[in-house]
Amino acid sequence: MTATGLPMTVPAEELPARVTVYEVGARDGLQNEKAVVPTEVKAEFIHRLAAAGLPVVEATSFVHPKWVPQLADAERLFPLLGDLDPRQLPVLVPNARGLDRALALGARRVAVFGSATESFAKANLNRTVDEALTMFEPVVARAKDAGVHVRGYLSMCFGDPWEGPVPVAQVARVCRALLDMGCDDLSLGDTIGVATPGHVQHLLATLDEAGVPTPRIGVHFHDTYGQALANTFAALQHGVTTIDASAGGLGGCPYAKSATGNLATEDLVWMLHGLGIDTGIDLDRLTATSVWMAGVLGRPSPSRTLRALSHKE
Repeated sequence: MTATGLPMTVPAEELPARVTVYEVGARDGLQNEKAVVPTEVKAEFIHRLAAAGLPVVEATSFVHPKWVPQLADAERLFPLLGDLDPRQLPVLVPNARGLDRALALGARRVAVFGSATESFAKANLNRTVDEALTMFEPVVARAKDAGVHVRGYLSMCFGDPWEGPVPVAQVARVCRALLDMGCDDLSLGDTIGVATPGHVQHLLATLDEAGVPTPRIGVHFHDTYGQALANTFAALQHGVTTIDASAGGLGGCPYAKSATGNLATEDLVWMLHGLGIDTGIDLDRLTATSVWMAGVLGRPSPSRTLRALSHKE
């Protein structure tokens, strides 16, 4: 449990007053578990995260069960969340069939998942970058016609395990294409966790020049080299106000073996609260939720904040 008055609040200059934490643990986290978590446990996890104040909790993915068997229960899970606002529960839709399944269950917030590099587009979608964009166009158009919010995920924005460094102009081109086809906002993924703060600021400045508005950008950092919080701070300095994170640091990437866990939500919230940035999140309830899930999974969490706070209980 958090000690009274800690973390001490010391605001830094010119940072956002409020940040939206976009929780991805129930989808991006659990899809990378070797064991399949029972549907009822997933529903309990999502309910606990929402009760802790997470404003957005990505619920599941409507991908073919052959590719992500851990999320094969999307049709059974989503109805168990009927007491929550569907606008709080985005789901991943890889194609038109996935969108059909999501809309049939009342989803009001969806995401498509693209790549900034050809190698990862081939590994993840079995398409070129441009072929994937062409596939997304009717999906995004139909979602928008249905009044559904659409997020565009973009992987490998900072480095690729096959191609190495990724030119920022290449990332900007795909970002611009996703916005032009109708995506409401974007998530820039550091899929293998190789970004550093200067790189983050350089990419965001390039996106400014390309006409990609900062308010429509979210960032998604992995902590492979321990840089996720430093990179988040660099994004905050640029004015980014949506940060992806995963409760307990769950997650990775099944198509990129060098991708380790996501930025832990507890570590992010501890930093944001210390900076005086409002999140609306109850850190104690979030910590209790992640401790519970670690018990379900039978292994400790990599989150330093979670370990520190749970050790004091």
